[in-house]
Amino acid sequence: MAMRSFLIIVLCAGMVVAAAVTPGMVAQDPSSRIFVNVVLVQLNVAVVDKKGNYVTGLKPENFVVTEDRIQEKIASFDEGGAPGGGLEEGQPGIAAKETASGAASAAAEGAGSAGAGVETSAVVGGRPSPSRLAGASVYVLFDTSDYMYRGFVFAQDAIGGFVRSMEDANRIAFYSYSRNLSRATPLTTDRSLVMRGVRSTVAGDEAALYNCLLLTVRDAAQLRGRKAIVVFSNGPDNASSVPPEDVEELAQSTGTIIYIISTRQAQDEPVSSAVFERMSKGTGGKAYFAKDWRDESLAFSSIKEDLAHLYTISYYPKLNPNRGWRTINVKLVGQGTEKYRVRTRDGYRLQESAPPPPSQTAEAAATQTDSQ
Repeated sequence: MAMRSFLIIVLCAGMVVAAAVTPGMVAQDPSSRIFVNVVLVQLNVAVVDKKGNYVTGLKPENFVVTEDRIQEKIASFDEGGAPGGGLEEGQPGIAAKETASGAASAAAEGAGSAGAGVETSAVVGGRPSPSRLAGASVYVLFDTSDYMYRGFVFAQDAIGGFVRSMEDANRIAFYSYSRNLSRATPLTTDRSLVMRGVRSTVAGDEAALYNCLLLTVRDAAQLRGRKAIVVFSNGPDNASSVPPEDVEELAQSTGTIIYIISTRQAQDEPVSSAVFERMSKGTGGKAYFAKDWRDESLAFSSIKEDLAHLYTISYYPKLNPNRGWRTINVKLVGQGTEKYRVRTRDGYRLQESAPPPPSQTAEAAATQTDSQ
């Protein structure tokens, strides 16, 4: 009888101990929980020589990545293949979870808020795809405002040529905008559906570029891997309530590259041309100002080549007390690399949830323009 009582006491004590370490029990006291958002920051990096030719064949050891001057350890590396598809040889796959409870050791290596152009739930590993563009998600955003009356058909042809030139492994979405955003064709590998969306567009009224671009960035932000928005805009924004700075910051913080193709007409408007240059550069993309339909086609071809030659690098940010804007810098090391130039995004801002707009005001203003 005494032995039975002793066993009951031991079992009850074990249940108390188990309850003390059970996450479900700890959840009853929020103040006792430590949440760690483990984030994987992804960078798309272009490397060119003095003549502007793409440099290929670089290795992970040729790249030094710092965040707020803190040197980061590269977790995955890939050249021109599927994003996150190539790890350094001998390095195991890495899984990142959105949250962890308890005093997680990851707090010292990857604490931060979700967002940041990062993958909050990702597994990297396996062999890179043989296609240099495989796995890319590309949004084409076409200006159908009244600025486009003169060059509408030529722009459609240039966009159609770009869509047809993209390899089948990539997903393409076609959106158009004037005052409102039209999601004509969601992301798909079916080129015929995309072409149908391109050909069905008609010219509209005023241009709310920044409102509609913000909504497109929000769509892209939900994706993992290499993602880009290719904007064709023929003129200034005259109907948006969202400032371009909000769009640029969200794109930077979600790792979305923005390429902008515009016309010489827009280049003559200094405010718009300056914004296009800054926004594309800040996200790691480029801005083009075409004088005619031939230049438009060449610009789309250049964007395709750029996407095909990007190095994709990811890392888990080390402990950093900075809760605001974090500056990213990528440098090349090794013999002969000093003559090359690097292009990537400037940094990102931590966000409380992944991925919201920079402000609720911006979100409300942009949402009002969504036609769907």
